[in-house]
Amino acid sequence: LSAAPPRPTPRPPPLTDRRSGDMSSGKRIALFDVDGTLSKPRGKATEEMLAFMQQLRKVVTVGIVGGSDLKKIAEQIGADVTTDYDYVFSENGLLAHKAGEEIGRADIKSFLGEDNLKKLINFVLHYIADLDIPVKRGTFIEFRAGMLNVSPIGRNCSQEERDAFEKFDEGAGVRKKMVAVLKEKFADLGLTYSIGGQISFDVFPKGWDKTYCLQFVEKDGFDDIHFFGDKTYEGGNDFEIFSDPRTKGHTVTSPDDTREQCTKLFLS
Repeated sequence: LSAAPPRPTPRPPPLTDRRSGDMSSGKRIALFDVDGTLSKPRGKATEEMLAFMQQLRKVVTVGIVGGSDLKKIAEQIGADVTTDYDYVFSENGLLAHKAGEEIGRADIKSFLGEDNLKKLINFVLHYIADLDIPVKRGTFIEFRAGMLNVSPIGRNCSQEERDAFEKFDEGAGVRKKMVAVLKEKFADLGLTYSIGGQISFDVFPKGWDKTYCLQFVEKDGFDDIHFFGDKTYEGGNDFEIFSDPRTKGHTVTSPDDTREQCTKLFLS
């Protein structure tokens, strides 16, 4: 006898059919940061967390909003991220996907122009070269489509070195001081600086923070917009979307806390 074919994994209902709780305020969506919210910083989300997110999708539309590029987000929450979630906004939404299809793209190179971009990169590299910090590795600037990610220690450091730099930076304020210098030096370029993760900060045009993604969900009629993130303090890369009047912001301390808050809000 031949084996029975595997049962297909049940998919959540269409976006417009998902409701949770009192929907008198309109269409509801839950947006999630990645690092510190769905996974440990630059770590992979647990199977338990990923299963919970799919359970959540059965009752509410779910979107991912990460500062990292799509490749890094996929490494953390699954290779099929653009189809596993209703919306995926990588690089704060500068690359936007809905139901697996690309719906938007923007880039910082066109915004700044090559001359300004070169001046900014040269200054950053000179500044980091003169920094006196315990450890330096490699990849101090990562050029992404919509931003520059700047890391004083270098993104090639080990996890142990990441942890050590984060602790060092809490006292030394390396990133905060560097951001202050860049704000003054390049005040005419219309840039925003956002400290996130353990070792770096992002540089991008004003308005290209995580609130950039809201245009896509508003266009689709969502007006009950929840956001969950860990760096919701001023200067953190979740602050702008957390404090935006269009969203209901929720500060979380870990993936476990995210799961607990979402269970109470959407699944109780």
